[in-house]
Amino acid sequence: MLLGSLARARGFRLVAFGEVDSTNEEAKRLIASGERGPLWVVADRQTAGRGRLGRDWVSPSGNLHASLIFSDFDAPAVAPQLGFAAGVAAINALKKTASAGRFSLKWPNDLLLDGAKLGGILSEGVSVATGDARAPYRISAVVGIGVNCAHAPADLPYPAKALGALGAGAPSAALLFEALSDAMAETLDIWAGGAGFQRLRELWLAEAAGMGEPITVTLSQGETLKGRFEAVDPSGRLIIVSQEGRRVIDAGDVYLAHAARRVSEEGS
Repeated sequence: MLLGSLARARGFRLVAFGEVDSTNEEAKRLIASGERGPLWVVADRQTAGRGRLGRDWVSPSGNLHASLIFSDFDAPAVAPQLGFAAGVAAINALKKTASAGRFSLKWPNDLLLDGAKLGGILSEGVSVATGDARAPYRISAVVGIGVNCAHAPADLPYPAKALGALGAGAPSAALLFEALSDAMAETLDIWAGGAGFQRLRELWLAEAAGMGEPITVTLSQGETLKGRFEAVDPSGRLIIVSQEGRRVIDAGDVYLAHAARRVSEEGS
C-alpha cells in the first residue's frame, strides 16, 4: 500500500500490517500510545473486523481495510461528520479507479455498487487526556473504511458485491487506497474542521442512493418506519416522510425499496 502524492504533501503518514484484529482497534491502540495523526492504518487481513453496532465484518485478503487517525478539529460534536467526508472521498476514489459501475452512498455509512453493498464506514471517537485542567480531554477520531475489492460476503439479508465483479476494470485494494488517501485529503480540506460541512453535505447528497424513493428504517429500539427519503438535514440526520408526517432520524438501519426487491427476486 502507498499513499497518494497529495496525501503525502498534506503530511499524512501510513503504517501497514499483514494482519491485525481490526484496523480501528489498532488505531485506538496507537492513539493510546500518543499518536494523533493524520495516520492511515491498513492491513491485508483482519481477524476481528467490525462494522456498525459491533457487527462482524468479513475481512479476507484482497479487500481494503483502512482506518484514519485524525485529530485536527476542536469541537467533539463535529467528529461524526467525518463519516460523510469518508463517504464522499470513497466515492471519488472509486470513480477515479474503476472503469465501470454505478457507485452511491446509503445513509448512514454504506458504499453501494449497482445498488448492492460494496463497503462501509465506521467512525469512532477516542477521548484523549490533555493534562490541562481547563480542557482535560480532546477527541481523536478513527475513521474506518472497508471495501469489498476481491471478495463479497455471501448469505446476507441484502445483496453484496465486490469490485471484482467489474472484471478487468476493477481496481486492486492498493490502487483504490492510493486514490482514497488523496481523496480524503481533499474532502478534509473542504470539511475544514466542521466549518465546511454544509458543502460536504451537498456533495454527499449528490451521491446518495434512494433520494425521493421509498425506504424502510429500523431504529435501535425496534421501531420500523416506512416512508420516502427526503434528505439529510444540516446536522447529518436522515429525514423521512411517512403517512404519520416528517421524522428526523439520528441513527438506524436503512433498507432501500429496490434492494428489497432484489433480495426477493434473487431468492425466488
